[in-house]
Amino acid sequence: QAFSLFVKSKEVPAAARSPADGEGVRWRCCRQAFEELSGIHRHVALQHGADMGQQTGLAEAGHQAGQAARQAAAEGSLSDGAAIAGKVDGLRGHSRSSPEICCMLPDTSHLSYEDLTSKVGEVLLYYCYCEVKDPEKLCAWQKALCQHLHLTGKVRVASEGINGTVGGSKAATKVYIEVILSQPLFKGILCQEDFKRSTGGAHCFPDLRVGVFKEIVPMGIDPKKVSYKETGIHLSPQEFHREVEQYLSQANKGKCDTILLDCRNFYESKIGHFQGCLAPDIRKFSYFPSYVDENLELFKDKRVLMYCTGGIRCERGSAYLRSKAVCREVYQLKGGIHKYLEEFPDGFYRGKLFVFDDRYAICSNEDIISACRYCGTLWDQYKLCSSQHCRQLVLACPSCRNKGLTACCPVCQEKELKANTRASGQTLKEECECTRRRPRVPIEHTSQRTLDAGE
Repeated sequence: QAFSLFVKSKEVPAAARSPADGEGVRWRCCRQAFEELSGIHRHVALQHGADMGQQTGLAEAGHQAGQAARQAAAEGSLSDGAAIAGKVDGLRGHSRSSPEICCMLPDTSHLSYEDLTSKVGEVLLYYCYCEVKDPEKLCAWQKALCQHLHLTGKVRVASEGINGTVGGSKAATKVYIEVILSQPLFKGILCQEDFKRSTGGAHCFPDLRVGVFKEIVPMGIDPKKVSYKETGIHLSPQEFHREVEQYLSQANKGKCDTILLDCRNFYESKIGHFQGCLAPDIRKFSYFPSYVDENLELFKDKRVLMYCTGGIRCERGSAYLRSKAVCREVYQLKGGIHKYLEEFPDGFYRGKLFVFDDRYAICSNEDIISACRYCGTLWDQYKLCSSQHCRQLVLACPSCRNKGLTACCPVCQEKELKANTRASGQTLKEECECTRRRPRVPIEHTSQRTLDAGE
């Protein structure tokens, strides 16, 4: 299977074939052109056994597949590739007729190379919780599919499902959605509305990363202990809007038994959030369980309305909160902020929506609710800290950046200056005032504090 997918990824679209090469050229690999199927099969078998291992995520399987391929090549049995595909499947214990995962790649002969690589495109965000018996096989197929459609981004695969954020041309993302929805594994679970779209493209990501993980969203809790099957009650954007409206009305009167909980990280809620929300000052979602544990009294006998970017963090987050058996009710926004803003661009969510790609944020309204870290001017466009040893995001307005204030804190600013003058081989500690001052898990004393800030 890995062999077949690898060969398919080297296919040259008909529209991209150069007249100088002749009409017969159908594959390109390692700066070589191939006209015959047997030629590309022999080349891949002899040169790319290790690459097949990387594609499947199984180094040993790749090594064995390479050996099988080279042996078959020596025997002259590569006329149609079926022999090697069968040997690879046998080595990895996969059935080629697996009903759960269909590894076919779509026919894109009706699309030109320009159609598939146009920079005028979009970014897709989606996830699907389901039982995946063979995550490695799903991972290999996803990688081949994204390469085939010239998509970049990140895809996490696990035994509990798939979580993807990919960017490409509109023609490519359209085909991608069609293929995903036709996948037997996702039928009856995923639908068109589950894909969140935003303006962008392949240029929004530096590369393509597809891998197998224990969780499709990194909460740090074994999925067997806290399952997505125990999630909270899903509310449509319209239902969630009504709940927030009622919550704000009651809170203003000082009579509220509800918590509007932001499940995202502090740098996300900093540039955009729902009015009156409780936004935990945590840096990673893996800190969320500890945050709940340290603040159980806060949630006792409360109705909790949870939200996140696209809905996936709420799936596990609400399940964890429910497992503590302290809340009266736990609800979550289906489709997350993405879907809410499609329905209510001027609703109760104010500011920008943070996204995990090179755009950093997308907007639905003109609100700016955050400020420059240095001068306090309204500003919400993130940049990475200029210190190469820091991965923090910083809000620095153009005026301050022109003055050289490009680091997230004075510690990093000084560290950057030292880095430019330090002796060769000297290393600097990875320390930052931002993380040093922030407690890993904040303890809330009252939800009214956050409500006042939201207002």
